[in-house]
Amino acid sequence: MHESSALTAVQCPEDWSPDSWRNYPGLQMPVYSDAAALQRCLQELRALPPLVTSWEILSLRHELALAAEGKRFLLQGGDCAESFADCTSPVIANRLKVLLQMSLVLVHGLRLPVVRVGRFAGQYAKPRSADTETRDGVTLPSYRGDFVNQPAFNAAAREPDPQRMIEGHSRSAMTMNFVRALIDGGFADLHHPEYWDLDWVRHSPLEDEYRRMVDAIGDAVRFMETIGGAPMGSLRRVDFYTSHEALLLPYEACLTREVPRQWGHFNLATHFPWIGMRTAALDGAHTEYFRGIRNPIAVKIGPSTTPDQLSKLIERLNPKNESGRLTLIHRMGHQKIEEALPPLLNAVRNRGHQVLWVCDPMHGNTESLEGGVKTRRFDRICGELEKAFDLHSANGTRLGGAHLELTGEDVTECLGGARDLTEADLGRAYRSTVDPRLNYEQSIELAMLIVRKHGASGN
Repeated sequence: MHESSALTAVQCPEDWSPDSWRNYPGLQMPVYSDAAALQRCLQELRALPPLVTSWEILSLRHELALAAEGKRFLLQGGDCAESFADCTSPVIANRLKVLLQMSLVLVHGLRLPVVRVGRFAGQYAKPRSADTETRDGVTLPSYRGDFVNQPAFNAAAREPDPQRMIEGHSRSAMTMNFVRALIDGGFADLHHPEYWDLDWVRHSPLEDEYRRMVDAIGDAVRFMETIGGAPMGSLRRVDFYTSHEALLLPYEACLTREVPRQWGHFNLATHFPWIGMRTAALDGAHTEYFRGIRNPIAVKIGPSTTPDQLSKLIERLNPKNESGRLTLIHRMGHQKIEEALPPLLNAVRNRGHQVLWVCDPMHGNTESLEGGVKTRRFDRICGELEKAFDLHSANGTRLGGAHLELTGEDVTECLGGARDLTEADLGRAYRSTVDPRLNYEQSIELAMLIVRKHGASGN
């Protein structure tokens, strides 16, 4: 039996189609020089199989509705921008491991089911602050993610290539296939959480605390099975969902389809697409596209968002005020959150909008060091997350999830953490082509912080 939050059946807008976004101004999308090649690629995409199913999408929507009620906690994490080169079994398995380890910490500490959503299997496009990049007097198109072009700084690499959407679909399918195979094969079995260990456990200051959690969960599982007299099969696998910023609308539209025995259109490229801050204009192409799909959707909001703007956007995207439909991911920065977030919380609460609130403590805390290297300071990431819990509690709302850029690799891209990474460490293992990510150790440390703050804030 499902726990409350039954999804209401609301028909799609009659004035909407998967391509109606083309009638609106579209930001952050590439210009392809060969229109005929683009059309050939789009035609091929329309014939390719979907990557997810409608019933998985509706299942996630139900879970997000429960998270908004405080009966679940959303953990959404993964790469800032996936690369085709990282579509390998070790990278995918390690990314899955760190998310499973984080969810283990959260389940144990929060005493709540965790909704696991990866930023992968489609996170191949990225918005940029400028359309071009100049180096040594040479100006080229900006790198917009592997869906669009390549990071190498030469004219051939930076030319937008529509064929890369076909390659992105293939890489996404391979990633999803491997993740599903791992989970169905028992990779996420709660009887053996020790299998998820990464190398960090052997040298981390957090080792003892993590080991105690693993032992406690193992004891609890064995106790329940002893009482029940049979193995708990449901603990051998978990539900896992995908998400990405639906930035490249020609691609998203090709994977937006009707399915048998369901009404409306689903984006079958991902379970949980979101709109970024740069493309969330009320009269923009991305908002137009998102308002018609049946997926649960999210919107990133920042310190420049006003209560009136946000309310109008909510009414545009969720006019029937459906539970589980809309997630708001706030990304303010640790210095601005105390001033910028409360007016938005109060406006949404006072107007009765049904939303799931999630904190992204990463993007508002990005900085460039001397020489242009981008990083994030772990103490500021933690500081924004802590303040978010406190502000929601003080304003009568609930923080129901965290949205993080992280990796299962031993990277040195964010400063601080348990091993106190410094600027001198950045050169050792800085691998991101776009934004800095938490490494596996910092990710687990942040999960432990969430547990402490969730209880202290009364969530």
